[in-house]
Amino acid sequence: MMKKVLFVCHGNICRSPMAEFVLKDMVKKAGLEGWKIASCAVSREELGNPVYPPARRELSSHGIGCDGHHARQITQEDVDSFDHIYYMDSSNFRYLQRMFPGEDKFQPFLSRNVADPWYTGDFTQTWLDIVEGCTRILEVLR
Repeated sequence: MMKKVLFVCHGNICRSPMAEFVLKDMVKKAGLEGWKIASCAVSREELGNPVYPPARRELSSHGIGCDGHHARQITQEDVDSFDHIYYMDSSNFRYLQRMFPGEDKFQPFLSRNVADPWYTGDFTQTWLDIVEGCTRILEVLR
């Protein structure tokens, strides 16, 4: 059965694409097939933009590329087609609740908010949070 995982953050240029590419890397290294992994934003602020350069550098420092990514906003089609939709913080969840009232597919990525490195500047901490969350997701969905 195909596993369909979607990550959501505010702008889709830092946290959610980091999670997308980290989980894709973990799935590949584990030799797993049948996974659809993507990311998107709750806002329209960064539409079309690539992964934010410090996030790209953090991924690259761990041997993970993110070429070809362009920020996009979540759609009803995403909600309908993805089985597992993970948001990065409580603000993202509030946006999702307003955009898709009554939808129950949304789950927190971690039991705590993943701080937005756009504001904190701490991409290493974000990396550690992303690896923790993706490791758990891989264990649960495997």
